[in-house]
Amino acid sequence: MTDAILGQVALGYSPFIDRNRTVTATRLTVFPLRPDATLDASQLLRAVGSVWPADGARVSLNVASESLLQDLLKAEPTINVMIEVPAFMASDPANIEPLLALHKHGNTMLLKGRPLKELPREVLPCFKYSIIDLVDDRRATEGPHAPNGAVRSISHVQAGIASIAEMEASFNRGAAAVLGWPIDDAVAMSTAGGKPAGQTDLQVIVELINRVDKQEPIEKLEGTLKRDPSLAFKLMRYINSPAFGLSVEISSFRHAIMMLGYQRLKRWLALLLATASKDTNLKPVMFAAVRRGLLMEELVRGSGDDEMRNEMFICGVFSLLDRMFKQPFADLMRTIPVPQRVFQALVENTGPYQPYFDLVKAVESESLFDFRAAADNLMMSVSEINRAQLRALTTAAELD
Repeated sequence: MTDAILGQVALGYSPFIDRNRTVTATRLTVFPLRPDATLDASQLLRAVGSVWPADGARVSLNVASESLLQDLLKAEPTINVMIEVPAFMASDPANIEPLLALHKHGNTMLLKGRPLKELPREVLPCFKYSIIDLVDDRRATEGPHAPNGAVRSISHVQAGIASIAEMEASFNRGAAAVLGWPIDDAVAMSTAGGKPAGQTDLQVIVELINRVDKQEPIEKLEGTLKRDPSLAFKLMRYINSPAFGLSVEISSFRHAIMMLGYQRLKRWLALLLATASKDTNLKPVMFAAVRRGLLMEELVRGSGDDEMRNEMFICGVFSLLDRMFKQPFADLMRTIPVPQRVFQALVENTGPYQPYFDLVKAVESESLFDFRAAADNLMMSVSEINRAQLRALTTAAELD
């Protein structure tokens, strides 16, 4: 990944989530760092292809540069690459030909924003979805009797979602998907009778983490895991995934400990804990937690410090456990052993890992201002951060 464009843009990402709470695609937002920069569309597509190859998952490009977007419209991206087109560009007669060509090529296009004038009749069939921000959705603000202008001829994706309640309401209004991380109130919505979903599963994993932390004999660890065979299967699946990079297949929990050792096993138990809930409302939360862990690890991959990388992974993966357990971190960390630097970041919002956590949240919020501030605070180059993002997203795709 040596393309110059990774030092000329800031990247952010968020998921497309359907009504089954399944992540169906990833949105990659691309901000130019300088408005006058000349950006190479082919370099961007090569970087995108390294994570989302032609036979891979879908990605939607949200490009905040008109000139770069014009070049992308004239390129021939692989058909799993979706393109978001602002309404003002879709309304411009000069773009009719490239829009028709991209549609003929088989790429999905999404209309972004409310058109100020009617779109050319020829380009209307080119758009499969429109992206409508919640604050601009007249159906949301004016109810079912919205004016005729709110009638939609194509399916829509709802942006600006911050909570499960808003997501539910969007789907009830007919949204095909929501865009973003609806995790603000996932705790309240994912519980029944005041207990987190999948409580038994979570308790088993917490017990395993404690036993691994104490380096108890393998027999005791196996006995704990046997209480839930489905968790044992999930752990083995993670460890044998391409993301783990082992040259031999792990056939048993005992084999895993022999091959990995207690410290490396602990990070994968952390991953298992963050993805153990069976509650569908928590799917976006689990998705976000895994990607946080992978990105935080990648941000320090060049440090040469294996302990720091493992701790950063655990910090990111655990960063949403308060929502899953419906408990503040200060209470959770009394039962789940974590390194001191992870404790500082999650409980006290301080310590050496906090600036990295701020950067991860800036990436998720797709905020150029916050991205710049966090990068400056860490004294990391934009190209380093972008490469870390792409590596993390590649590993996440392997885990999926």
